[in-house]
Amino acid sequence: MTDKRVIAVDLGASSGRVMQVHFDGKTLHLDELHRFANNPVFANGSLYWDALGLWHEIQTGLKAVPPGAASVGVDAWGVDFAMLDRDGRLVANPLHYRDPSWEGMMEWVYERIPKRELYERTGLQLIPVNTIWRLAAMVKHNSPLFDIAKTYLPIPDLFHYWMCGAKLSEFTHASTHQVWNPRLNGWDFELMRRLGMPNTEMFGEIVQPGTTYGLYEGMKVIAPASHDTASAVVAVPTTTKNYAYLSSGTWSLLGLELDRPVITDATFAANATNEGGINGTFRFLRNIAGMWLVQQSRATWADAGRDYEYAELAALAQEAKPFVSFIDPDDDRFYPPGDIPGRVRDYCRETGQHVPESVGEVMRVIYESLALKYRNVLNKLVEASGQPADTLHIIGGGSKNALLCQMSANATGRVVVAGPAEATALGNAIVQLVALGEFKDVAEARSILSRSSGMTTYEPQSPADWDAVYPRFEKLVKI
Repeated sequence: MTDKRVIAVDLGASSGRVMQVHFDGKTLHLDELHRFANNPVFANGSLYWDALGLWHEIQTGLKAVPPGAASVGVDAWGVDFAMLDRDGRLVANPLHYRDPSWEGMMEWVYERIPKRELYERTGLQLIPVNTIWRLAAMVKHNSPLFDIAKTYLPIPDLFHYWMCGAKLSEFTHASTHQVWNPRLNGWDFELMRRLGMPNTEMFGEIVQPGTTYGLYEGMKVIAPASHDTASAVVAVPTTTKNYAYLSSGTWSLLGLELDRPVITDATFAANATNEGGINGTFRFLRNIAGMWLVQQSRATWADAGRDYEYAELAALAQEAKPFVSFIDPDDDRFYPPGDIPGRVRDYCRETGQHVPESVGEVMRVIYESLALKYRNVLNKLVEASGQPADTLHIIGGGSKNALLCQMSANATGRVVVAGPAEATALGNAIVQLVALGEFKDVAEARSILSRSSGMTTYEPQSPADWDAVYPRFEKLVKI
């Protein structure tokens, strides 16, 4: 009888966890060993990740691991990176993807590499979070870090390096940095040279998920699909190919799992992205603002003296009148931290719609707009790829939001299967278990998950009502 335990370190944009995943030969069991906040730090005009603070918390969690765990692997949010000097020391705190250094850099890059060519070379959607804008800002401002750095590492591989000394870049994360070329299946050094990047030697070997990096405290260090969305997709409980996934958290990552990248005029027009997945697959998807809008709204109201629970916000939205006003969740005004309720009101005022005043009205606008944006994006992805999507799997923390799950079914006209909520940690662990020989492949693990309890199915309700308001919403969407 199989009895194997592995450790999944899962770093999200707002919190991190150290999870023990136990496979007994029939089911996967999760135990949270340590949870901690991931608080970025704003200093002297720049927004940083607290890399050393995160490493301290990871070590605290790993000290709680019972003896006998076979392996450990780290997944994290995408696009961000760290640099090491010749002695292997971190040269600076990694910049946060919401750091203002990206501002103005899209135009600067397009002057050197036209927008359509950049998409052709990288296959990634053109949005403010992309790594290339921060690298370009470093070039523009003659950053001394290029002179010092000897190694460039994706964020999760920084922690793998601190565990065992391996200086490797895992594929699924590297593919999100917009200096990786899916046609070359490697770093695009020509693109870097055209940007004027003075140091391309720091970009090292890229390896596939499941690669063993070394040892840490008697455990194998095994790279999972280290981009957190890639790990979450591994844990989609599907037994068919014709499905869509929505990894619902701070961001909503909505997409299809394909055998190849799709880089065409149609996908460029749809601003669709091609990110690496497990076993050479590609995550053909779009980033959508997601629960960021809810999180920042809650924080704004808390600062004003009213600390709502997420369930309260959903209940207030449920009570509010439907289909009054909409926003495009991906409008640039909603990208920075701050007063999202105020920006929602401004958006509605500027677009000639009813201005929501109460908490419930604002939340109703956000939730309905997210659901309608899911419909808009999913339709474009299906059309551009030619792959149908009969079912929408919502995974991650947002799968526990019953209101948004039901609205997503209503808006898309598809059956929604919600869960698992801990998809990222499960997917991280599954790749480790495949590498250890406990699963034959990812398909076997997905089959086991599909028979697990804890999934909730939502059938579309009143689809005609959503069809009727969709043209109003569609007029607001820029892409």
